[in-house]
Amino acid sequence: MLTHIPFPPLPAPPSWFPGHMLQFQRMLPTLLNKTDVVLELRDARLPLTSINRNFEGALQKWRRERGKGVSSGPSGSPETDAPVAGPSTAPVCERVVVFSKRDLVPEWGLKPFQRAMSAKYPDQRNFFASWNRTRDIKALNELLVNLAREHPHRPELNVLVVGMPNVGKSTLLNALRNIGIAGPTPKALRTSAQPGMTRVLSTRLKLSVDPLVYAYDSPGVMLPFLGKGDKGAERGVKLALIAGIKEGLYDTETLASYLLYRLNVLDPVSPAYLRLLPPDTPPLLDVVEFLELLAQRLCMLKRGGIPDTSRAAVWFIKWWREEGGLASAAAPALPAFVQNSGLQGYRRGWGFDLEWSVDATEAGRYDEALIQAKMEDCVDKFEDAAKEEEREGGAISSTQEKKIAKEMQRARQQARTRARLAAKKGR
Repeated sequence: MLTHIPFPPLPAPPSWFPGHMLQFQRMLPTLLNKTDVVLELRDARLPLTSINRNFEGALQKWRRERGKGVSSGPSGSPETDAPVAGPSTAPVCERVVVFSKRDLVPEWGLKPFQRAMSAKYPDQRNFFASWNRTRDIKALNELLVNLAREHPHRPELNVLVVGMPNVGKSTLLNALRNIGIAGPTPKALRTSAQPGMTRVLSTRLKLSVDPLVYAYDSPGVMLPFLGKGDKGAERGVKLALIAGIKEGLYDTETLASYLLYRLNVLDPVSPAYLRLLPPDTPPLLDVVEFLELLAQRLCMLKRGGIPDTSRAAVWFIKWWREEGGLASAAAPALPAFVQNSGLQGYRRGWGFDLEWSVDATEAGRYDEALIQAKMEDCVDKFEDAAKEEEREGGAISSTQEKKIAKEMQRARQQARTRARLAAKKGR
């Protein structure tokens, strides 16, 4: 069992913000004027990192204009609207956050995390789904249909699907259309394992006939700048591992190093990668040693029998994306022997965003309530860190800072020019 897991060194994050992302971001406020439900997709493996804060301002303004209270987040007192029984004539304004790929995170954390998010963000509905589970798609379809039926005065319900790249927006809409429309329905949207396939807003897709529900697919929008220091570096690597960033912007051995670290945190006793190595291999901390063993195991050798660690790193990442995620999701909430192990502290994790310590006194009462409290603390720390980063200017790059400064200087010069012209006319 690993008792100390060092954090790997990571490079500065790259910038990947193509023009179609900026175009959609500018269109968002106008699109929300004709939107009734915002379906925001996030990856369950990165439930906090896959939040796009650039959406928040437009979404909060949309809710205020529709007469809905907006929660002030974990640090403030939320304002919520009491649910109205029966049909409503009020404007429709619902935000549904769907965490995709639920089968790739441990089942024991789903309910505690859902309750933690509901407690911290009462103005949004939280929903977990996996696109290969028909019952999840049916449940989400029923949620949208019921929202439409709660507002019979509306001739149709319009849904806007948003989220970061490669979280499964197009795949979800194809699945919802297949469930909601009777008879054979051809695939309406192209999908890809690579980010950036959807580059423009789609035409309206009919998801239900009675009541009428339509949806728009939108381009995935990345953050213009992933952040400074270790936080930005880790954010970039996480998104690269789930293929949320364009392939090739990261060295695969760097991704493999971070993936090894995370799999060790999820299960320090029996990490999921051990099934790839020779029998009786203990958990490993050194990524070079791990990749050499993996290359030998897979017969990935260069001339002279030298292990090809680069090929092994590519294979390791591909394995995790395709099947290793399922293996890592089988990690227990707390190994059975921990209570009597004599350890003073024990690291636990859920997904790649939530990590906490369990001390000896907590091990005996490690239940859903305690897990929820730990998760709420993780969300609080995430929000506090995001606010601090924003105050320190970490949300924008030095290039963006220079651009803003130039724009402000240009605006001041134009203001002075207008003032001089006005003064001349007044003489």
